[in-house]
Parts: sequence; C-alpha cells; structure tokens
Amino acid sequence: MKNSKENVVWITGASSGIGKALAREWAGLGYKVVLSARRRDLLEELAAEIAASGGEALVIPCDILDESGIEMAVEQLILAWGRMDVVMANAGFGVFGSIENLTAKDWSRQLQGNVTGLALTVKYALPHLKKTGGRIGLVGSVGAFLPNPNLSAYGASKAAVHSIGLSLQVELMGTGVSCTTLHPGFVASEIARMDNDGVWHPERTDPRPANLIWPAEKAAKVMVRAVIRRKRNYVFTAHGRLFVGLQRWLPGVMRTIISKSPKPDS
Repeated sequence: MKNSKENVVWITGASSGIGKALAREWAGLGYKVVLSARRRDLLEELAAEIAASGGEALVIPCDILDESGIEMAVEQLILAWGRMDVVMANAGFGVFGSIENLTAKDWSRQLQGNVTGLALTVKYALPHLKKTGGRIGLVGSVGAFLPNPNLSAYGASKAAVHSIGLSLQVELMGTGVSCTTLHPGFVASEIARMDNDGVWHPERTDPRPANLIWPAEKAAKVMVRAVIRRKRNYVFTAHGRLFVGLQRWLPGVMRTIISKSPKPDS
C-alpha cells in the first residue's frame, strides 16, 4: 500500500492479545490506527505507546454487541480522519461448555459477538472502504474446521466467519475491496480467562499446550502481511495447518487427538 502515512486502519478488539499486537504492527508500518474495544483505559495506554514511538492512534471505544456503537465508531473515525483503508474485524470471545450444558443465552451471546458483531463491523466500514479500494481482515480460527468439544459454540461462530469471508469475496468482486479471512491456531490471548458472561478471571489457567502457543506479535506480522497481499484465506501456525490437514484427510486421527486433549471449562 502506497502512502502508508495517509492510510487509516480500524482495529476492533484492540485492547489486548492479537488486536493489540495488530495495532502495533500497523503503526510500525506507518499507518494511522483507530483503536476500538470496551476497555478505554487499555486503549489509551496503547495509544500513548504508539504516539511515543512516533505513530498516530485514535481511541474510539466500541462494544461489538451494540450495533449503534459500531455505527457511531465509524462516524467518529471518518469525522476525525476522513477515510478508512483497512478494517481488522478482530473483536471476539469464547463461550465454553458442552452442548448438553450450553444455554440459549450462551449461544446467543457467542453468535451475536463473533458473527453478528463482525458482520456489522464490515457493514458499516464498507461504504468507506469502497472509496479507497480498501482491505478487510476477518479474524477466524482453525476451530472453524475442527471438532470443538466444549467449544462447539465458538467453533460454530468461527465457521460462520469463514462463510462470511467466502461470501464477501464474491460480493466484493469489481469493487476494489478485498477480504482476507485469517484462521490462527493457538495464539497468546485472554480468551481462556474470560467466562461466558465476559468477566475476566486472571487466575484461570490456559488449557492449550504452552509449547504451541504463538506470541501475539508473531501472529500479527503474518496477519498484516496476508491482508496487505490481499490473500483470500490464510491458515497459520504450523500446528494449525497440520490440524486442518489431518481433519481433511484423516478425520479419525484428528478426533482421537482432540478427544485426549485438555478441554476448557465453562
């Protein structure tokens, strides 16, 4: 992308984990970054860090469970900087529990956040992206392709993200706007420390194998590169690609591996 100092990137879920790392990566490449999430204090800290490093950051708190908040965030972004060149629809969370125990409220919250919130983020960004021939980055998960015991709601939501990406890639043909769906394997985040109501529990341990978890900064680098190159679908981390390949060609082996792996608690 040319003239990066004039390009504006909007990142949802920017207060921690992958979103925070994405903000640092885009800012390091010279882009103006708009930071959205629920926790204003963490966004302000990140914006100050980016400014101290010579970048430009704008804080616009936003809850993806609130459609009017998403719409207002876009309006504020355009009012402040006049354009949008990239949207990283990264905000999301996990709802844990077996299908037997998940409630209608659990399913509704999971799908409203990871599916509806993501789709509406794109909806309100699109008119402005069409003016700049911009880029969309949808953050999915390898869970979109795998069995997900105790994570069925999360896996279903990420499978929907994959489907939304495929649909957008057709709907946007001829507009100049590209859509990249990003499917990470294990990446450092707070997801395991959030309960099904969105309350953070710092004492909770992450059940994922520590030796396979990528640092968020490493993930952000490959994600940004994929979006810049306008890739359509990008599965990453070596173990993530391996798992998806096993599920495709040897699903019985994959089921056995997952059945013996640690399961998240609700």
